[in-house]
This record gives sequence, structure tokens and C-alpha cells, in this order.
Amino acid sequence: MSSDFECREKLATTRKRLRIDYRVMATLLGLGPDGADMVKQWERGCGRISPTKQRAIENLPDTIPFKDDRKKGSFQFIDLFAGIGGIRIPFQKFGGKCVFTAEIDKHSKVTYAANFGEVPQRNGDITKFTASEIPDHDVLLAGFPCQAFSQAGRKQGFLDTRGTMFFEIQRILAAHHPKAFLLENVKQLKGHNGGDTLKTIMAILRGEASAEIPSDVMMSEEARASLGTHFDYDVDFEVLRARDFGVPQIRERIYIVGIRRDKGAPANHERIKEMFGRIIENYQLKVPFKDILVDDPERTRDFTISDNLWTGHKERKERNRANGKGFGYSLFDRTSEYCSTMSARYYKDGSEILIDQSDLGRNPRKLLPEEARALQGFPEEFVIDRVGRSQLYKQFGNSVAVPVIRAIASEMLREANIRTRKT
Repeated sequence: MSSDFECREKLATTRKRLRIDYRVMATLLGLGPDGADMVKQWERGCGRISPTKQRAIENLPDTIPFKDDRKKGSFQFIDLFAGIGGIRIPFQKFGGKCVFTAEIDKHSKVTYAANFGEVPQRNGDITKFTASEIPDHDVLLAGFPCQAFSQAGRKQGFLDTRGTMFFEIQRILAAHHPKAFLLENVKQLKGHNGGDTLKTIMAILRGEASAEIPSDVMMSEEARASLGTHFDYDVDFEVLRARDFGVPQIRERIYIVGIRRDKGAPANHERIKEMFGRIIENYQLKVPFKDILVDDPERTRDFTISDNLWTGHKERKERNRANGKGFGYSLFDRTSEYCSTMSARYYKDGSEILIDQSDLGRNPRKLLPEEARALQGFPEEFVIDRVGRSQLYKQFGNSVAVPVIRAIASEMLREANIRTRKT
């Protein structure tokens, strides 16, 4: 272990070399953004650095792969409910500059900081910002919380506080009126409450209803006050499968795209439907499951599940089958075309993608972290070693398939006449 002086020196030089502020450094060290003052003190030679934090300093990253130091991009966008930045990556690649980020999960913020060199303000809680405090932007991006609508959750929709996060998006749209927006959620949103939840969302976004939401639905005063705002967006949605866009997992998600109409132009929601048609027609790419697998028997040995765990997986799946439930492990190998959808519960409750290893005389294994990254289409340079294994799988399970977002971004930016840079 380095000496105390060497440790403090490395802390200061690394922070300056990476061009990150004290809040980001504090997040990378597991202190959280509130630990910025502690980092300052350490750099000045004050305060004790524990052995654990000394090791963390020694293991700081060499680079931040997606850090954007430009003052302005070809267009400006905001990244709401950002997770680990899967929606952000393609839009930044097309020349956009992220001017605001919101994310409350502390572990996701560590991964976000390691890849983008930024951490959200005010603990990443979008409800703590008035709309006027959010910078002007051309594009709004939001993978808003899905638990309230998901098959695995309680499906309470707008009665769940996570479900009401849509209204935070609505109030920001009402205040800033960006040129375009992209919203992502689980496909179950389409059928939630007999389809009425999605109908309400679409009516609000299309400016076709005042959307009188019952008073027992929780939302901020600003959000409720903006419910009657008349929007002039052409809006439509589509359920897209990740396996059709270059990643070998099913992963069906609903994507809602809105593009602002020219002043005085009549509504034309069909153009969004046509845009989705072009996406489906022009961006089809099938990748076999074997392409994401690591062929390294020694590397995969540590991910092989124990006899007891394997027995538990099989028993749990049988119980679920007998009870009419679909949850349980799924087994895949190099002959598989694709796998089932990676869940945020991966590595936690047995609802997981397992890799057959019978040819090696072993029990099945779990995905390697880098395989999970590839399964969601994240670039190889995306940093995945700043959080524990279970948190990492949860992050990828909650994230988006990046190639799907890339295809949508390409077409929606063109449809909205937003200038991009070549990639």
C-alpha cells in the first residue's frame, strides 16, 4: 500500500488529470457526492484516510471514457431517470451535449460517474427541481421508472409513486417545450389497467385531454398545475425487441417518441408511426448468442453455480411451473439464437439467464459482467468495475439495449430536423 503522502498525491493528480470535481471524485470513492469536502481535506493533507479508501484511491480509473468537455453540442439534451447512461450514449455520439442528469440510485451514480465524469445535483431527485431550474434543451430523454407497470411488480401504475414520475416529465415538457422527446418503459405499460394508463399518457402528450388525474394520485404542485397544458407534439409509440437490433436477447420495451410540430401545423401522428416503420425496416440486425459469450474455462469457473444453488434453481422453477408462474432460470448455450430478457433481479432470485457447461462437466454458470455488458449492447470501453457484482447485474437489468436507442436516435433527430454530427 502506498504511503499516506503518496496516496494524497495520487488523489489530487488523478482528479486533475481526469478533469473531475470533488463531488465526482467523492462518488467514485464510494463517499457519495456529499463527501466532496472530505476529498478536499484529504488533498490538503488533513484528516485520516482509512485503509479501505486508500485502496480505492489506488484503484481509481485511468480514464473516463464518455466524458464530454465541450461547452456546447450540436444540440442539447437532458437525461432523466438516467440509470447508468444507456440512453445518453447514442445521443452524445450523435453530437448532443447533456446539460442535466437525474438519477437517485446511489450505485448507478457511481457507474455513471465512472463513465461520464458527472453526478446529478441534489441527490439526483427530479422532484427537488422546479422546471425553471432545469436548463433549456432540444431533446428530453427519460427511461422513467417501470416497476409500477412491470409484470414482476405490483402493477399499480399511477397509484405507485414511481408511476407518478411520468408527471414530472410532463411538467418539464410543459415548461421547456423541447423539439423532441423519447420515453422508454416496459412493454406491460401498453396493457396496464386495460390500456387506460397508456391512453392517458398519450392523450396528455398529444394535447388531446386535460387529463384530470384523481387527487389521491401523488405528484408535485407544479406537476398538477401543468396537467392542462396543451402540447403540440406528434406522438406515437412502438414495442421493439432488442434481438432485432444486434443484441441476442428478447427484451421487449415500449418507446414513446414525440416531435414538436411547426407552429400552426395540423397534428400528424402518422409520421411518428412511419418513423418507427423505417427503424424496423432499416436497422434490423441479428447477432447469435454465442457472439457475446467468453470462451475461457478458467475465467468462467468462478461463475459456476454450486450444487445446492443448482438444485434450488430447479426446485424453484418446478414450483413456479406448478403454480402457473413463468419465473425461473433459463438455460442457454452456444447454439442458442438468443436468450430471454435480462432482469434487474438477475443474480438475486433465480430468474436468470444461465449458461450450460455440460461439455465441461460443470453446473451451469452465470453471465460474466462483460457478457452482461455485451448483452445490452454497451461499448467495450464502458466501465463496469466500480460497483459490486450484484449491483452491476441489477444496473444492466434495469438499463436499455443501446443499439435500439441508437436506431431510434438516428431517425428521431432526423425527423425533428435536429443537426447532428456524423458517427
